[in-house]
Formats: sequence, structure tokens, C-alpha cells
Amino acid sequence: MLFGKIEYLNLLPFHLFMKRYSRSTRHYMSFRYKKGVPSKINTEYAARRVDAAFISSIKAQKEQYVDLGIIAKKEVLSVLLLPSETEQEDTESASSNVLAKVLGLKGEVLIGDKALRHYLQGDENAIDLAKAWHDKYNLPFVFALLCYHQHDKEIKKLARAFTKSSQKIPQYQLINASKRTGISTKAIQHYLTFISYELDNKAKAGLRKFWHLSKKYL
Repeated sequence: MLFGKIEYLNLLPFHLFMKRYSRSTRHYMSFRYKKGVPSKINTEYAARRVDAAFISSIKAQKEQYVDLGIIAKKEVLSVLLLPSETEQEDTESASSNVLAKVLGLKGEVLIGDKALRHYLQGDENAIDLAKAWHDKYNLPFVFALLCYHQHDKEIKKLARAFTKSSQKIPQYQLINASKRTGISTKAIQHYLTFISYELDNKAKAGLRKFWHLSKKYL
């Protein structure tokens, strides 16, 4: 299976789980990866050059997906808007750029590990877009969904297994992630407490609300 891989920290628990899962004799699956930022993976998926991937929620409305996503119940820390008089989208993003418009906020959108690094620098003016969404609608925000073109049984089984799994990350993997991103292991652990993956009923309600409000910007 060719899987689109986004190497942001918010998917670190999932990708580590996939390694364990693919090595299991009981759940043997062979994965190959295409790596990229969300906007690139969206393109690869739309062109059917990958079989499955976490796709930006704004691009996933007409796709097949399982109940697994990248979800912020309230804050997310890694999707920011730096207020200014001009709009500046993040070229790595899709959903977050539209989210800023839906919320009527103007400025520079910043996503991913670079946004988390900015947050950790203590910029008090930066707006956490997931928190702004929650403050306004009292709903989680779904940034991405695990979508698939084929291998539906395998993807559904994978999603169920991940949901039931322990998402504890070994220390050596945290150290590797810290070296790669320039973010401390303690900050990574703290950040991941803000990320949810199971698309429950409240997250689905937030997703439907976003899809409805975003129509005018598509």
C-alpha cells in the first residue's frame, strides 16, 4: 500500500503505530510512503498517486474516510494566525487557510512544527485558530481525515487498531523527533496532549459545521 506521509509531530503517534502494526505477523501489511506537507499530500491523493493518507478536511468532503483524523478539542498550539492588515496563507496548508477566513480573521497563517516552535517562543499576539473556533462554536476542529481510494478493509482495521492502542512514545523516539524538529521532548509530549484522533460524534458535528461555513470560500 502506498501511503501519503505527513511528518508533522501531530502524526508521530500514528506513524510509530504503523511501524509496529506492519511488523506484526497477525496484521501484516506492506507500506511504502510518499512524504510531503499537507498541501502536497492532498495533490498526490487527488491524482491517485497514493492509496491512503490524512487529507486536509477541506479537501476530504467527497472522499471515503474512516473515523480517524487530526482533531483539536480546544487549543492545538500548531495552527496559528499572526494578526496583520494583510492576509498571508501558509502554502503547506489547506484547511487552516480556510478556517481563518471562516472565522473572519486576517493575518499570516502558520501551521505545523514551525507554528509550534513559534508558539513556544511566547508570542502573546498569535491566535490559536482551533481555540478561536471552539470559543465561537463550542465544537472540536477537524484538520484532517484518514482517506482511502482502495484497501478499505485494511484501512478500517488499521484505524480500529490505532484507536484501541496505547499512544505512548518511547523515549528514544521522542529524542529523534526532538533532534529533527528542534523542539524539546517535554514540549512534544505536552503538545501531543492537545491532539485527538478519534472522529467521535462531537468532532463530526464540528466537521459538518466547518464544511457548511466554508462553502463560500471554495
